[in-house]
Amino acid sequence: MLGVNLVFLVAAPAFAADSSPWDGNQRAAVRLIAGAQRAEAGATVHRAGIEIRLAPGWKTYWRYPGDSGIPPRFDFSGSQNVDRVTLQWPAPQSLTDDGGTSIGYKHHVVFPLDVVPQDATKPVVLALKIDYAVCEKLCVPADGSAELTFTGKRSEHDDKLTRSATLVPKPAAVGADGPISVRAAKREGSRILVDVAAPPATPVELFAEGPTPDWALPVPSPVAGAPAGQQRFAFALDGLPPDTKPEGAMLTLTAVAGDQAIEVSYRLD
Repeated sequence: MLGVNLVFLVAAPAFAADSSPWDGNQRAAVRLIAGAQRAEAGATVHRAGIEIRLAPGWKTYWRYPGDSGIPPRFDFSGSQNVDRVTLQWPAPQSLTDDGGTSIGYKHHVVFPLDVVPQDATKPVVLALKIDYAVCEKLCVPADGSAELTFTGKRSEHDDKLTRSATLVPKPAAVGADGPISVRAAKREGSRILVDVAAPPATPVELFAEGPTPDWALPVPSPVAGAPAGQQRFAFALDGLPPDTKPEGAMLTLTAVAGDQAIEVSYRLD
């Protein structure tokens, strides 16, 4: 009688429980990643992220893309047992090319998510559809989809999610102290001047957004005249929607210095 050796193979799952498969191509791809859950104000919150992978030389855009580009659009309507999703934007950088100055990311980026279930005792399935653009010399529209069931357990992506959360600009006020701060903001006619304090020898960037997406403010530029230890930026009140007066509008100013960033609100006088 011939001996028979039985080998039992355990099939590997199609993807790890803490990430969805990549959806995309060699230029760019997107996936969902998940981490541990936490309790907050009596609710269960699942920590997650949207990760975009970019090939060398390619870039994608922030919520306000600057002189050119298309901001990403996220759709979670196909999710199951999800009450709300809160998305955060890591601090961007300015990207200058022949088309002007755009605002976005030129490396891998993770957008942190807080996902609150409708019923914490039931499975939570997050479904994502995304429309975005990636650019090298020319811009190419891209889209992707991903789906992930949350376990609530710690995952290999917890450190990545923690890191991405530290890159999200912290709320601050004009004149407040801090490692990086907007010391002053004022209007001079049709121009806005903003003074930013940051650690010595740290490159600083400033971005300005209007109260609604149809505002298209210029990217602030460094100018002379700042007090000692500060950097001054200026931008014109251009790109307002038709028949819109700037008086009373609330602008959002995002200052970035290295790995630190803040976001302040500034009301136009």
